[in-house]
Amino acid sequence: MISLEGGSADRRHILSVVLEDYCQVGPVSRVIPSNYWHRFESRIEQNTHRTLDLLDETGAKATFFVLGWLGEHQPHVIAEVARRGHEIASKGYLHNSIREVSPEQFRLDLRRSRQALEDAAGVPVRGYRTARGGFGKRDLWALDILAEEGFAYDSSVRPVGTEFADEPFRRFIHRHEHAGQGIWEVPLSTWKLGSLSVPISGGNYVRQLPEFFIRNAIKRWVREETAPLVFYFHAWELDPEQPRIGAITRLERVRQYRNLHAMETRIRHYLDGLKFGTMAEHLGLPEVKPDPLRIVRPIVVSERAAPVAAMSARPGAPALPVSVVIPCFNEEATLGYLANTLDSFNERVRDTYELSFVFVDDGSSDKTWERLNELFAGRADCDVVQHPQNRGIAAATLTGIRHSRCEIVCAIDADGTFDPHQLEEMIPMLKPGVDAVTASCFAENGQIMNVPAWRMALSKGASALYRIVLHNKLSHYTSCFRVYRKSTLTHISLRNERYVGITEILAWLDMRGSRIVECPAVLEVRLLGQSKMKIAKTIGGHLQLIRALAGERLAEMMSARQAPRSQRQHP
Repeated sequence: MISLEGGSADRRHILSVVLEDYCQVGPVSRVIPSNYWHRFESRIEQNTHRTLDLLDETGAKATFFVLGWLGEHQPHVIAEVARRGHEIASKGYLHNSIREVSPEQFRLDLRRSRQALEDAAGVPVRGYRTARGGFGKRDLWALDILAEEGFAYDSSVRPVGTEFADEPFRRFIHRHEHAGQGIWEVPLSTWKLGSLSVPISGGNYVRQLPEFFIRNAIKRWVREETAPLVFYFHAWELDPEQPRIGAITRLERVRQYRNLHAMETRIRHYLDGLKFGTMAEHLGLPEVKPDPLRIVRPIVVSERAAPVAAMSARPGAPALPVSVVIPCFNEEATLGYLANTLDSFNERVRDTYELSFVFVDDGSSDKTWERLNELFAGRADCDVVQHPQNRGIAAATLTGIRHSRCEIVCAIDADGTFDPHQLEEMIPMLKPGVDAVTASCFAENGQIMNVPAWRMALSKGASALYRIVLHNKLSHYTSCFRVYRKSTLTHISLRNERYVGITEILAWLDMRGSRIVECPAVLEVRLLGQSKMKIAKTIGGHLQLIRALAGERLAEMMSARQAPRSQRQHP
């Protein structure tokens, strides 16, 4: 228990909870844009209920700072927070920093977020906290706009380090005046260490700084300060099982995941030892309760793809049958993201293409097979097959092609490094006379996002060697993201069934006279799970394949030279 020496046992402090999902937070925003949020399996509902139950158990009330995006996409979660007696405040619509927007953009974001949250919860939204970082001296213009927009308080000012050292009053709740309008500022609590202000409140600080330091600092605040402690945490910090985003840096992983397993115990310690209420309660704002008549219940359209039989074609033109093959090996962590992405693509093209999907479990040792059956086995537009043992991505791709339902077959990797939505540009390129379309991040207008440079250098080097020995001169031969004609691969056999085999498929077509074209595409870093590629073995395999192809080309050239002149002129 926290000692309350020097303070009343009935003294109430201020608690806030940040409501955002694990894929929306600052450390991962560099690699996950907001238009990808809907692809991730949401954990916001379970984490919100876990948080609400914890607050009920400890008798605490809190101000929930919520992204407006959640108000639009999961309004029932926000409504439940308000129903259980907690305050709803805004954290902006998207997870933007104040440094990334203009004053007018900031104002529009405020209005959009407030409207979404009020529609979801049926209560007025009177408070705001910036989504990322905090307000420094140069950002105080935002308080003026908040006052103009009628917000009663803000909790964005961060008097950390030497920021606001010449204005010590900003460490505590104070009034900001602007053009005859005022707004309360409720900064998070800090500990004064000489000329520095050290944060002692907030989930990341509670997780990262030594526990004894935070506990002693909070005890000192309670004992010495008359102002309430302003404390907060994130709902996702009570979820140590959340998916790990593998594309972020080591420092970002530390910031996001360190000590998650200990967070509930640490938070419970403070909730048990102190009494907490909302910001509105402390500021004396009128109590509000959810108004059922004010709640706007949007019509929720399922993002799951419709079965083939339910798909509609464009007026006057039947939808073109297309199969999509997805080889999977130990992809349990990515399959929820993959399902949402494929459903989004299906919805986008359903009037143009009649899609069917083939998922091939390549002898996975995790729960990939169980997850595939859970997500896809019951759907009319999906087939799920399995290799008893791991054979390799090329073998799994060919298995999927053999099980596909139609002539046009798209092959994609389960890791999401190429967005399936790009197939919308690739499929029309499979014109008469073309047997394969391959994606290229190296082609003009192609793009590479956050992928390590050394991996791209290896791929570029391999492609340069393949251009020497193959007829089709492409910029990228190692991509798994392609469109094929099924009939052209009926009799294919591979030397290498693993990653190198993906290139060997193109080489097999090339040596038999097929025309292959490439489409500029965006290659992104893998977000979930880990790559299974063995770099040294893959490099060795490519060198062996290039040597074999060079031998075949040399034999081809020698045969052409030895042929009679008339045969060379009239093949």
